[in-house]
Amino acid sequence: MRWLDRLAHKPAQIPAADQLAVALAAAKRGDYATALGIWEPLARTGSARAQNNIGACFAEGLGVERDDNLAFRWLALAAEAGDPVGQRNLASLCFRGEGVEQNYSRAAELYRAAAEQGDGPAQDMLSWMLLKGEVVEPDLAEARRWALAAAAQGIASAMTRIGLLHHEALGVPRDPAEAVRWWRKAALRGDADGQAMLGAARHLGAGVPADPVEAYAWLLRAQAGGSGLASRYMAAARAALTRREITEAERRATLPLEELEP
Repeated sequence: MRWLDRLAHKPAQIPAADQLAVALAAAKRGDYATALGIWEPLARTGSARAQNNIGACFAEGLGVERDDNLAFRWLALAAEAGDPVGQRNLASLCFRGEGVEQNYSRAAELYRAAAEQGDGPAQDMLSWMLLKGEVVEPDLAEARRWALAAAAQGIASAMTRIGLLHHEALGVPRDPAEAVRWWRKAALRGDADGQAMLGAARHLGAGVPADPVEAYAWLLRAQAGGSGLASRYMAAARAALTRREITEAERRATLPLEELEP
């Protein structure tokens, strides 16, 4: 009997973890009706991850009408139960002021709670907040610690931030080559800002030999990815190239990232 048939007939006999896996697979296919039909009874019997998933659906309007208030209610239940993803998603609502009064301090508390449980995106966001220092007390050492933790989980934006720390000598000695190393790691994982910074470094010859064609190719990728940083260097990088070199840079910018050298 197929999983969905078994769930429909005797859901209580199916382990919650298996039910969650079936629901997640349905959600990934875009079948939120099936996913929500599985999550709701689990959520009402105390499954924190199911509560988070329902809250996330209300927050994003996935399979239901978007409702910030219901998103907050479900995510609060998940966060109170200690679910790290629920804590992170509730933190996002608090940060943006959606369904709840905007509260940066509460957002930071929730991001930290999730980060301490190993949630990579929460570690990344907490690092950003600690570095910016606009809503919480800045702490460069902690910002770097959490960025490294997130980077270890493959979070590309954290890698870009670590590169910035080395480039700007924020809590560490200035090391342009180390900055470039981190920006390249981020760029190859698709982070547009990392691609912009790598392109700038290649353009300026900062921490890496200058390569005008490679610089423009990375800046083109960054611009296509929505990085606002790329525009600072695009005109100068393009002006340094011949028509043939521009064509080559445009070709490189379209290559799959997995084909590029690490």
